Amino acid sequence: MTQPRNDEAADGGFAKTYSPADIETRRYAEWEKAGAFACNPDASAQPYTIMMPPPNVTGSLHMGHALTFTVQDVLIRHWRMRGRDALWQPGTDHAGIATQMVVERRLAEQGVFLDRGGVPPKNANAKLIGRAQFLEEAWKWKAESGGTITRQLRRLGASPDWARERFTMDEGLSRAVRRVFVDLFRQGLIYRDKRLVNWDPKLQTAVSDLEVEQREIKGNLWHFRYPIEGDPSRFIVVATTRPETMLGDTAVAVHPDDSRFKELVGKRAVLPLVGRAIPIVADEYSDPEKGSGAVKITPAHDFNDFEVGRRHGLAMINVLDRDARIAGDVPEKYRGLDRHEARKLVVADIEAAGLLEKVEAHTHMVPHGDRSGVALEPWLTDQWFCDAATLARPAIEAVENGHTRFVPKHWENTYYEWMRNIQPWCISRQLWWGHRIPAWYGPDGEVFVAHDVQEAQSAARSKYGRDVELVQDNDVLDTWFSSALWPFSTLGWPEPTPELKRYYPGDVLVTGFDIIFFWVARMMMMGIHFGNPGKPLAQRVPFRTVYIHALVRDERGQKMSKSKGNIIDPLDIIGKYGTDALRFTLCALAAQGRDIKLAPARVEGYRNFITKLWNAARYARMNGAAPVADFDPTKVSGTVNKWLLGELARAAAGVTAAIEGYRFNEAADAIYRFVWGTFCDWYLEFTKPLLQQGSGEEKSEVRATAAYTIGICLKLLHPLAPYVTEELWEVLGYRKGDLPLMSESWPVLPAEIGNAAAEEEMNWVVDVITAIRALRAEMNVPQSAKLPLYRRDAGTVAQARLGRHEGLIRTLARVEAISAEPVGQGTKGAAPIAVADATLVLPLAGFIDTAAESKRIEKEIARLAGDAEKLSRKLANADFLAKADPEVVEEQRERLAETDAARQRLSASLRLLQGL
Repeated sequence: MTQPRNDEAADGGFAKTYSPADIETRRYAEWEKAGAFACNPDASAQPYTIMMPPPNVTGSLHMGHALTFTVQDVLIRHWRMRGRDALWQPGTDHAGIATQMVVERRLAEQGVFLDRGGVPPKNANAKLIGRAQFLEEAWKWKAESGGTITRQLRRLGASPDWARERFTMDEGLSRAVRRVFVDLFRQGLIYRDKRLVNWDPKLQTAVSDLEVEQREIKGNLWHFRYPIEGDPSRFIVVATTRPETMLGDTAVAVHPDDSRFKELVGKRAVLPLVGRAIPIVADEYSDPEKGSGAVKITPAHDFNDFEVGRRHGLAMINVLDRDARIAGDVPEKYRGLDRHEARKLVVADIEAAGLLEKVEAHTHMVPHGDRSGVALEPWLTDQWFCDAATLARPAIEAVENGHTRFVPKHWENTYYEWMRNIQPWCISRQLWWGHRIPAWYGPDGEVFVAHDVQEAQSAARSKYGRDVELVQDNDVLDTWFSSALWPFSTLGWPEPTPELKRYYPGDVLVTGFDIIFFWVARMMMMGIHFGNPGKPLAQRVPFRTVYIHALVRDERGQKMSKSKGNIIDPLDIIGKYGTDALRFTLCALAAQGRDIKLAPARVEGYRNFITKLWNAARYARMNGAAPVADFDPTKVSGTVNKWLLGELARAAAGVTAAIEGYRFNEAADAIYRFVWGTFCDWYLEFTKPLLQQGSGEEKSEVRATAAYTIGICLKLLHPLAPYVTEELWEVLGYRKGDLPLMSESWPVLPAEIGNAAAEEEMNWVVDVITAIRALRAEMNVPQSAKLPLYRRDAGTVAQARLGRHEGLIRTLARVEAISAEPVGQGTKGAAPIAVADATLVLPLAGFIDTAAESKRIEKEIARLAGDAEKLSRKLANADFLAKADPEVVEEQRERLAETDAARQRLSASLRLLQGL
């Protein structure tokens, strides 16, 4: 670019530098005040719906949020500009366990604790409060602090219809939850049962599989001898990592084909310390190759044992209470002991009885609560369950028949794997914050499931013939239960609202792979069952497409975590580089099926792209470029302008197809390459001579073409980088009245735009300049040196092009003259450059030290060879491949590939040097 003029009159007040902090808050407030995010249920336009995955009301923006909400915002802004009636339904989730923990922690700091039974607080001065007081405090906290995440989403530039914001415990959604529970109960799809659950003894509740964190623990494997009933001299040896649970053993299992135990099947062993006789059963669950081949069965405290117990009709003896203390039908000496204390005592007593066979060091995975951090217990308890298998059948069929598709497609396999092996869904939680289960119990334990207490009392009156006292179930529903209703409950269901009719089913759900099981599958089940009853399956699914985005990792491919100290805070990044830079970076790295390796340096690089756009727009403005109302891109006459507009049409088509195909990285790449490369690096340079020396008509066409191109680019870039584009749209004079850029139409360029001959010619010029620059860089030619350029074997087309564009080539490739190769010159000391219809020759002799350059390149090749050898040895090491994280292995492979490619490039340069 030429040096811009600095006077205010020349630039019309256009800021020299782009300042995101000054612009973002102002622009967002304007959008929101203007109602630019709102859908219009009365519009004739085709609807487009995205249901926002509701972030936890306790949450703060993390990089995973930044990715998923950026992708959703790109889609909603794009389709809004495409003329669709776009609804991005916002809201937050009540986050049962997370919120209860936050409020409990806050109360504990004040010396206030929940009176829920169990182990009393250690603080003798503690104040205990009941359910009603706790809920009052929870709602108070929600009012004070629950809006943090939505404020941060605004900072990210998210454009949902905030006026329609919902909360999973607002009155409307709570009514929908009660309706679904009652309907499913009356259809026999919700029931109460005694089954094993993941029990968190610290939080005092069942937790879902999603809230289970497997941790590697270095422990022991204890081998106990169980005497055979009637023959105390014989034993069957079992091994366990949890000795305290042996107090609840009700069988020993062996494999039916294991000849070692054939004669023992059907006999009974005597359970040490307890004295209970337990059967020895044959079951394929027992692995003959593992341990002794015999396994103790504790149905009330192990998920696999529970299934064995059901198959063989075994007793299920619970020996732990809700605090994970020993309780129930066990010897008195163990009662009340914490599970870890009991473990030590059980082992000591087994050893004292001479029944400890051996102890082995054993590393194994132990489930922990992801929020409480304590080891979970499989615990047998009465809970409410949903018949997920029945609900799953049509949800499987919907994907099989293509009514809902996954992008990338391979995630369908994950969905099928879980849905085809689905277990009863435990939907009750022992918390106070959440949707309280609409079930009331009569004096004899009879349950009355109803929409409200009045309906329950009416049912009880019919049964008992009189009014009786009813007690509501203390449990609340799993958070995922209400979240499963999100696609239709937010639209007013169960009422037949216009919104429900218009915006259901949704077009796309954007989410991470980790909640396919827990949320996507359950929305499919509930949406099909309730969303559009009586209609074809294709109209009952909650969304037509599920786009599964990747995980955001650190620059080495490691998962971000507090313990690793590698968390990148999106708000810090926004503060340093601006929102647009972060959004564009995430899109640029969001290749389907590949995790994102994020480094602040990548964001800085794309911040430079935003700056490049700003500077280019400012340069164009200062050189007279301004929107021309009646500009017709099909009528331009200049070769360079025809070329630019043809490239613009290709870029526009590429961005459009990429966004609509969920290839966000390709969309970012297409607009990046056009703006930075085609427009800034080439067109602005190509047209400087025209602006300085061209005719009045030539100058006007360049200015109009540049302004038209910038306007189209702002539209194409807007979904990815909304702030800088909105600011430039107004500053450059494109804005019509109060209509923001996001309300403009998406660009559809005329089919006649561009010119094949012009595009071929200018791309040839670009290739020539690029080839010369590359050769100069490879050969380390000084930047200041101007070399002659010779043409050899040039056809008439190439000669004509060289003649027309000699000035551009000389300036941009830094050559002093272009002429025919002197007769008899030969190739000594000169490097040939092959282009279409000609060979160009660049004499290097006298401009570089050939021997020194050769030595430098040889030294670099040797260094790279050493690096490649080290990397190859590491990748050939079986121990490294077995122990290293997959991300680390992949990083090493990428480094090896990059090293090999660099060696090949340098080797080619060396061969060229040696031929000079």
